[in-house]
Amino acid sequence: MALIHRTTLTPSKVELLAGWLPGRPWYRGGPGTPVLEKAGGFRLDDPAGEVGIEFMVVTDASGTEPAAYLVPLTYRGAPLEGAEDALVGTMQHGVLGKRWAYDGCHDPVLVAELLGLIEGTAPAMAQSITDARDHEVTRSHTGAPFDLDGFTPRPTDNQDGTRLPAPGGTVLHVHRVLEPVAEHPPLPRQGALGHVATGWQGPDGTRRRAVLMTLLGA
Repeated sequence: MALIHRTTLTPSKVELLAGWLPGRPWYRGGPGTPVLEKAGGFRLDDPAGEVGIEFMVVTDASGTEPAAYLVPLTYRGAPLEGAEDALVGTMQHGVLGKRWAYDGCHDPVLVAELLGLIEGTAPAMAQSITDARDHEVTRSHTGAPFDLDGFTPRPTDNQDGTRLPAPGGTVLHVHRVLEPVAEHPPLPRQGALGHVATGWQGPDGTRRRAVLMTLLGA
């Protein structure tokens, strides 16, 4: 169980992301600094209790059109070996001290729990409440259970998001720029082997929903 601490973060998560997002190939904002607001998301629990796992949705008003981005993050008490290029930045946590924040698609702990969420063995947890499930998150999976023995995440980013080869010859497409849909709950595209979907708060106060990740065959 992840314990949610009511404390300070310096810099804040949104401040950290404002310096990191413009360097991503999927970023759609303007030439200036992103105008970000935390709009939603959920957490997963690390069974070992060492790594914080968060899937954050932030909205950005800096471009010609508002955009919503999905940012999977992990928070660690020490650097993750071999993941220097995935470091988003460091923060000072009022209770836990210095924390290293990583693009979670490169962190094997997040990827293992995300695959568990897709296949139904790892529940989505509320973003800001200790030991509470997030029932707005939906998922599906068809096929055999994932075999994570020896699996190492090797994601690649492009303008469409993040492509993450997964066990069994599958590919997990992480949709970094979220496209709202009318269906509730949002449904995966035809032919998908699995998905994760949820909602977030739009800039106009309405509830938006989208598929966050799609599992595809090779």
